[in-house]
Amino acid sequence: MSDLHGRTARLELGDQNLREWEAVVLEAGPDGIVLDRSAFYPGGGGQPPDHGVLLWQGVQTRIAGVRKGDDLVLLPAEEDPLPPPGTTVRGAVEDDRRTALMRTHSGLHLLCGVVFRDHGCLVTGGNMEPLSARMDFDLREVPPNFKQTVEDACNAEVEADRRIDVRTLPRAEAFAIPDIVRTATNLVPPEVQDVRIVDIVGLDTQADGGTHVASTKQIGRIIVAKVENKGRGFRRLRIKIAD
Repeated sequence: MSDLHGRTARLELGDQNLREWEAVVLEAGPDGIVLDRSAFYPGGGGQPPDHGVLLWQGVQTRIAGVRKGDDLVLLPAEEDPLPPPGTTVRGAVEDDRRTALMRTHSGLHLLCGVVFRDHGCLVTGGNMEPLSARMDFDLREVPPNFKQTVEDACNAEVEADRRIDVRTLPRAEAFAIPDIVRTATNLVPPEVQDVRIVDIVGLDTQADGGTHVASTKQIGRIIVAKVENKGRGFRRLRIKIAD
């Protein structure tokens, strides 16, 4: 996956812990703001976009979301002032939200790895908010004590403090990795020639464009709050992330 979206260099793909940076405004208007450099995660793969602020000339513009199109467009809070094109701004991602989403996203990958390893099930869908999420699996029969067994297995992997590595590989090399796509449908568009890989070392390796913590210990305790039957053999696991 490229580190460039339209005219914007995506800094968060290279440094997931980056929270502040300087950038130049390329465009600003009713549709939003385009920067030459941004660490705002724009959303995707079930992970919502970041929130934050732009600081410029003693003024603050709150960023309430991001839209992906030909450019990466930052969406300012309603009625906040817009920095004129050419302005140098200081961008800042809301740290608590981003960190919570990183923990949650890594927690979902860990859950996926455990369920695939122990039950051989593919993912059919998922979504997340800070410190809570759901993941759907193609699981025809629910084994006894499934909820508690999965929770215990997940937390054993948290305690194992497995390293979480991120790297980018050419498409052919990435898809040569066994089970690199854990979803029932391959969600990596054919035009993507450089594939970003998130690897929970020894447990789970997946193509993914989101942001993640550096190790499973940083996720925190995983609580499997509920297992739901969504029909036709699909099961939805709802999880929460605790300190």
